[in-house]
Amino acid sequence: MTAGRLMVAPLFVFALTACGESVQTIPVGAAKRADGRAFQLKDSRYLAPGWTPGDEVSWNAQLANRAQAQNDYAARK
Repeated sequence: MTAGRLMVAPLFVFALTACGESVQTIPVGAAKRADGRAFQLKDSRYLAPGWTPGDEVSWNAQLANRAQAQNDYAARK
C-alpha cells in the first residue's frame, strides 16, 4: 500500500503544479503600445488584392467580399 502511494504521489504533485497560473501583468517600466486600426496595416504579407492600406472603405469591402465567399447559400460568382 505504501509503494502504491509513493508511485501516485509524484503524479498528484505534478497535477497540482500543472493547474497553476503564471503572472500575466506588464512589468514596471515596460513600454505599453496602443493598438492601431486594423485597416491601417502596412505589412505586405497580409495585403489582399484590391485593398489599399489606410483606406477604410476598401477594407470594409474586402471584409464583405470575404464573408460573402464563405456563405454556403450565396450564388457563386
